[in-house]
Amino acid sequence: MSSAAPLLTCQGIRKSFGARPLFSGLSFSLHEGDRVGVVGPNGSGKSTFLSILAGRERPDAGERVLRRLTRLGYVPQDPELAPGKTVREILLEALADDPEAGELEKLQRVAEATSRGGFAEPEQRVETLSGGWRKRLAIVAQWVRRPDVLLLDEPTNHLDLEAVLWLEALLGTARGAFVVVSHDRYFLERVATRMVEINRRFDAGVFEARGRYSDFLIAREAALASLAALQDALANRVRREIEWLRRGPQGRQTKQQARIKEAGQLIDQLADARERSRERTADIRFSTTDRKTRKLLETRGLAKGFGPRAIVKDLDLRISPATRLGLVGANGTGKTTLLRLLEGSLAPDAGEIVRADGLRVVHFTQNRSALDPELPLKRALAENGDAVVYQGRPIHVASWAKRFLFAPEQLELPIGRLSGGEQARVLIARLMLQPADLLILDEPTNDLDIPTLEVLEDTLLEFSGGMVLVTHDRYLLDRVSSELVALDGTGGAAFYADLDQWLAARTTRTPAPAPARPAIPKKTAAPKLTYREQLEWDAMEGQILLAEATVAECEAGIADPAISSDAAELQNRCEALHEAQVVVQRLYDRWAELEAKLASS
Repeated sequence: MSSAAPLLTCQGIRKSFGARPLFSGLSFSLHEGDRVGVVGPNGSGKSTFLSILAGRERPDAGERVLRRLTRLGYVPQDPELAPGKTVREILLEALADDPEAGELEKLQRVAEATSRGGFAEPEQRVETLSGGWRKRLAIVAQWVRRPDVLLLDEPTNHLDLEAVLWLEALLGTARGAFVVVSHDRYFLERVATRMVEINRRFDAGVFEARGRYSDFLIAREAALASLAALQDALANRVRREIEWLRRGPQGRQTKQQARIKEAGQLIDQLADARERSRERTADIRFSTTDRKTRKLLETRGLAKGFGPRAIVKDLDLRISPATRLGLVGANGTGKTTLLRLLEGSLAPDAGEIVRADGLRVVHFTQNRSALDPELPLKRALAENGDAVVYQGRPIHVASWAKRFLFAPEQLELPIGRLSGGEQARVLIARLMLQPADLLILDEPTNDLDIPTLEVLEDTLLEFSGGMVLVTHDRYLLDRVSSELVALDGTGGAAFYADLDQWLAARTTRTPAPAPARPAIPKKTAAPKLTYREQLEWDAMEGQILLAEATVAECEAGIADPAISSDAAELQNRCEALHEAQVVVQRLYDRWAELEAKLASS
């Protein structure tokens, strides 16, 4: 950890909503270069914690301190962008309060940001952007400010896989420190070098570990084992004290009052430790009809388009009870449209879809508008009466709610007051009541915490029917799907055996859009450069040429057919390419800084 003063600290933070405490006595420090990932169960207060760090919300107790002159950027889960504004205007407004940037520099930074963000039309209005592109714009609008501290709350929600990879690359070039709340395990593994879990299971309400997410899991397991050992020791001590308290009346007259008081405190301490260590997970099990049909659904020459734009062309697809099909492609390529075609709510332009007789399809939609925000939770879970029928037997709504981690006092709460993760669990609870031959899942992981994601993964693996899955969660996609279909946005569809194969094909054939790069700088006089900067400037051309040669070598290595069947080697080469591209981008960023300094001379 750096010996310099931290950029941002909070000490002894306490926050409650009503009678429900989120955290108490929580402390945290962020130093230069920190890349922090934050996890925790739904309802633990991660978003509130980030909002307190951002200065948007005040704690009930404790203090938050931002180092003087530190520039802070914050992107909430659902960022608001002014309608009627263009992409360029949003980015210029983000720089409006930067006293150090002149008008020319602001225009240069906006041009770089639109290119870095992949916005081909800077004059496009915000309201015409999809949810994923609006999220991307909100992130870029903070990034263009070059913050010393960047706070991101669930930034991968509503982003497709392409955009998540883009965000990983962007954070890989971050100059300042950042804190990111996320449930995307692959994303955390790639971007974070320090992990923080907010969870009342731990004595201080928080657990920290240096290293990647995988290192955090090992450290967390050891910490939980230590807590369990301490709890066992406390339980043994309480047992001895209870035996002492139960001695006969003669003994009770001579007992020390202090020891009696201490015994009571130990009993309370043990009860609190057991309550905090109790890990509750949602009970998710989809119902299947156990249909024995070998073929559930088949498409032959399927075609669909909107105006001149083709979504799919001549698509042949077969789904059987054992099929677990993952659907990938950039936002706007038509994944949701294809799901609707398979479900039957949308008719194809050409071709046919043959479904098994009486096929029962259950469709999970990412659209939360299917839930009436004014409807009480009780009615959302049990539409009629006080019970639901699950797998042929009635279950009281309170017991059904408990399966999805809802407390009895929440039953009368309107849906609109629930968190995104809680609303996602409501949708899953409703779907579980419908026996299915075919599950169609459109981004079911949005807002779900990691423990719930793990339960969902196990459930999908156990489901004996067919399944079509769209998700940006690479871990879940990799673990659950048996085959991938990638849409290219022009009607084409390609089949891949797994995620690694698709990522390799994406890298070699359709690399993510990179910022438009200027010509390699020519060496000129630099009256305002320091001696060390002048040496750096003189060597810049050779470094850029060498770095780009490394990128070319990595691309050639991935294209080598000799390693096409070696998934591990292919993954290693893809990671090497990513690292080489990050180096090139850093060099260009540094060149832009030096050039700006020259321009001001």
